[in-house]
Amino acid sequence: MSGEAGYQSVFRAGLFGGKRIIVTGGGSGIGRCTAHELASLGAEVIITGRTQEKLDRVQAEIIEDGGKCTTRAFDIRDEEAVAATIAAILEDGPVHGLVNNAGGQYPSPLEAISTKGFETVLRTNVVGAFNMTRELVTQSMKDTGGAVVNITADFHDGMPTMGHSGAARAACENFTKTAAVEWGRFGVRINSVAPGWVASSGFDSYEDPTSKAMIPQLKNLVPLGRIATEAEIASAIVFLLSDGAAFISGASLRVDGASSLFSPLFPPQGAKNSESYQGFHRYKVPKILGGGD
Repeated sequence: MSGEAGYQSVFRAGLFGGKRIIVTGGGSGIGRCTAHELASLGAEVIITGRTQEKLDRVQAEIIEDGGKCTTRAFDIRDEEAVAATIAAILEDGPVHGLVNNAGGQYPSPLEAISTKGFETVLRTNVVGAFNMTRELVTQSMKDTGGAVVNITADFHDGMPTMGHSGAARAACENFTKTAAVEWGRFGVRINSVAPGWVASSGFDSYEDPTSKAMIPQLKNLVPLGRIATEAEIASAIVFLLSDGAAFISGASLRVDGASSLFSPLFPPQGAKNSESYQGFHRYKVPKILGGGD
């Protein structure tokens, strides 16, 4: 889809004018969508990831749409690389916000996960967020304040077949709460967003037959009768970064259509009147949900 129409955000134009915001994992999915929305609202977004080619594509999209975007390719699990990258970003001015979106996991029962695999997912999904936040706070935000949003998941009742990710996401929520207390004295707000099932490009990365069969059925486990759009997650992130959330810190916002409250005693009854919000003009439906190439 072309960028002619522009992102249709629910927030006022210019909301983040003059602000610089880092979005990790900005090369695809929720991170890409969030970067687009922030840029459409006037922010200069710095998108990060491990693959420069993916970042370049998103940067080109944002610039085509009239926004400001720079890229940094590095591994958030690498402490020295994080420190050096944050220092380099700050040479161009202060950073006002950080979205710790980068993450990764793979479906597997616990008994089949190696120690190395378990540690890798923890390092990606929580250690990376810690590295980024600590460096930004100690290098800059302790003097300027700022807002951080960590992206977790619906781990609250365990995550069968995703035990490594559930452990990491739960740890990230606890880190969020501790950091909100310890760094509140600097004027740093830290919150988390816990998405439920999202119709994102990540769905097409699951190759195992069980996941492929299950994903189209997920909407039947959501009281609202559907799964989220990327834009519905991005809008929650944008709100928590905004001045409208100036007294919100240490909170976890579930954006899951009440799926985390599912009970076999009251299964979804068939939903109506739940219309999805789709502000992202470049969104494409995942192939597994019927989208094209």
